[in-house]
Order: sequence, then C-alpha cells, then structure tokens
Amino acid sequence: MKSICVYCGANAGVSPRYAEQARALGAALVEQNLALVYGGGNVGLMGVIADEVLRLGGEVTGVIPTALVEREVGHTGLTRQFIVKDMHERKAMMAQLSDGFIAMPGGMGTLEELFEMLTWSQLGIHSKPVGLLNVDGFYDKLVGFIEHAREEGFIKPQHAALVRVSASPAELVHGLKS
Repeated sequence: MKSICVYCGANAGVSPRYAEQARALGAALVEQNLALVYGGGNVGLMGVIADEVLRLGGEVTGVIPTALVEREVGHTGLTRQFIVKDMHERKAMMAQLSDGFIAMPGGMGTLEELFEMLTWSQLGIHSKPVGLLNVDGFYDKLVGFIEHAREEGFIKPQHAALVRVSASPAELVHGLKS
C-alpha cells in the first residue's frame, strides 16, 4: 500500500475536533509512509489534512475539476495537482491513484464518494479497503443505518463488513494496511 484517498469536507465543521483529527490522520499517513490522495482543495478539512501531510514531509496528490478550482480554492502547494474535466473524472482518477479509502466527516460529496467506493468493492470493481474515521461519533447513525439495511435484507452481511470503522486515525490507517 502506497497511498490512501481521503474524502472529507470542504468545510471544517463546527467542532475543532474535526480539524484536530484531520491533522492526526495526516500524521498517521506520513508515519506509515503513505501518500495522501484527496480532492485538491485548500479549504475546510481538505486543506487541513493536505497542509499537515505537507508540513510533515509527506506526499500529497490533489485531483480537482476545473469548475471547483475557484470554488474550493485549489491548493497550490501540493506534490502533484491534477485539474480534470468533471466530478466523474475526478473520482475515477482518485480511485486509480489510491490503494485504499478513508472518509472523514463531510457532507453530501463525502458520502457520495464513500458509497461509490463501497459499491465498487461490492461489485468487484476493486478490492481496496474502505474506512470511516468516526470522529466523536460523527458516523454512528450511518453505521447504524448500514446495520439496519443489513438486518432488513438490503445489504448482504459480507458487504456491510466492507467498511472498517474507527475513531482513531492511527488505528484506522494501520487496519487498512493490514
């Protein structure tokens, strides 16, 4: 495993813990000698984790669509930055460049990216690990919903088990590597 794609918010959220944990995840990636692949923005949790990985001497690859360069304020200090045509190209490139995926707290885009990677795994399009960084219980209700959908027969048990959940950035990174 050489790189992990992190999906997270273009906003920082209301709790300072989200940024703290973004920095901790960045440190865990560098400590495990893993490059960060992310959405290429310089705002919100995206900017926090990218800045931390760079500050610690790690490698950061951003992938951002032309339409979001202005809106998400494309990060200018990355190891590599790809500006792509649209969101579909962004997600495909991020998946191609990554050996695993972590969703931090975020909004609709983060959830969409997380579920696309889980669906691709379910369908056998990739066999890369997927994790949720459950900062202060942020994803508790989502994890509960996945369990509910499994209990109701809409998600097979082996597919519900595709997502690894942890509140510890270091533990989550280590778990995805092993």
